[in-house]
Amino acid sequence: MFTIFLIEDDLKLCNIVKEHLKRFKYNVVTVESFDNVEEQFKKLSPHLVLLDINLPYLDGFYLCRAFRKISKAPIIITSARSGEMEQIMGMELGADDYVTKPFNIEILHAKIKVALRRCYGEYSQNDVIKVNSLELIEETFKLNYYDKFTELSKNEMKLIKKLIQNADKVLSREELLEALWDEASFVDDNALTVNVNRIRNKLLELGIDNLIKTKRGAGYFLDSTELE
Repeated sequence: MFTIFLIEDDLKLCNIVKEHLKRFKYNVVTVESFDNVEEQFKKLSPHLVLLDINLPYLDGFYLCRAFRKISKAPIIITSARSGEMEQIMGMELGADDYVTKPFNIEILHAKIKVALRRCYGEYSQNDVIKVNSLELIEETFKLNYYDKFTELSKNEMKLIKKLIQNADKVLSREELLEALWDEASFVDDNALTVNVNRIRNKLLELGIDNLIKTKRGAGYFLDSTELE
């Protein structure tokens, strides 16, 4: 599921956009505090940003430039400022598109889909499972971490998916064995250990160490605090 960071201080418009996009299975996150937008962005690490220009504390042009310094996520500016100079400034500061208000919500959605497809490829939004900046792309059996990719086997993908979906929760060996089991095969306890170690090696290829931890006598858990 793609996460969209919606930065808009018009509460009515914010709710309209959020409810529309949620119908299409996007995870839409709005601003918690306009004096702390940059910190929320870093913590959220969204797939795409919808960014208004006229905001409290810091304007959208400043935020656009700040986001682009630390992220390649698409940024779509939504603004009542329709002048050519504002649009040029937005694009020069790193925005991927500029939509003037009032806008058609369906056109905005189409632009969002284009931006996501351009940045992340053709896979469906429902094929992306994410914890912080680590992404599992189910359709292609790949892990992505800051645009570095590694490929997974079917069993590795099943295990890391279970761990990501339950980040910071200890999962018993029995729960993880169930994630590996299907009608065609029986997975024993040793196979679980082998596959966990293989995933750890794949994560090392991405520069991530000590992400999957062992809870002695209980099982394994994915420690999200190890991710930037």
